Amino acid sequence: MSLIVYEHPLSPYAQKVKIALDEKSVAYEARMPTAIGSGQLDQSFLKSNPRGEVPSLIDGEDAIFDSTIILEYIEDKWPNPPMLPKTPLERARARTIEEVMDTSFEPINWGLGEIKWFKRAEGERARAIEARASAQARGLYEWLTRQLGSREWFNGDRFGWADLSVVPYLNGARGNGIGPDEGSKLGQWLARANARESVAKSARAAAAVITSMTQVHAAIESGFFKREYRDHRLEWMIRSGGLDVVLEGLQKNNIRFSNELR
Repeated sequence: MSLIVYEHPLSPYAQKVKIALDEKSVAYEARMPTAIGSGQLDQSFLKSNPRGEVPSLIDGEDAIFDSTIILEYIEDKWPNPPMLPKTPLERARARTIEEVMDTSFEPINWGLGEIKWFKRAEGERARAIEARASAQARGLYEWLTRQLGSREWFNGDRFGWADLSVVPYLNGARGNGIGPDEGSKLGQWLARANARESVAKSARAAAAVITSMTQVHAAIESGFFKREYRDHRLEWMIRSGGLDVVLEGLQKNNIRFSNELR
């Protein structure tokens, strides 16, 4: 198979790409980089994305990275069914929703993972960060509800780019116990989205690796596994009361940043 998606099933960025490909019935191989997060080199993966981040896409001899750029490539190469709306304004609106989810919602789930799975903070400090995360999520739910309005889908009359950009994050939030109320307009949208096979397939893959996370904090403590503190994640942790989490991670050398390009 010439189309390869380097990914991790729990990455919402990778989930977006897989959902788009499945919606378009494009065959691909999902592949996890070797020892992702450990700092060990997977040369094939790093060739496709020298920043060392998932997802990346290999199409024959060509490699593309960054989830948004990959989505644009997919839309250009396999235009049917279209994931973007028709009008320039609606297309801009879909991309705005994606940007908000990628940079404002992603660090909420990521930060809760730092506490739940990687045990960066415990006790009162953890509870304070969790409370900030929950309040931030509720604020974003209000914003998303306004974006949805009376539509069936964020994209309009059919599932598309804006929807696949929201659903991985809301499913992640539900797993963290801060998902939208099931009876709310947003909760009803989430139920519709999860009924789609492309979304359900991605969710099944994520569920299959959850059990592997139960002891991952030991790998963090040993320094073998390093979580990436990229841009919006670093900002979120500091603004949400976790400056000490960052400083301790730097001291223990168990956090990392994006690879420098050469």
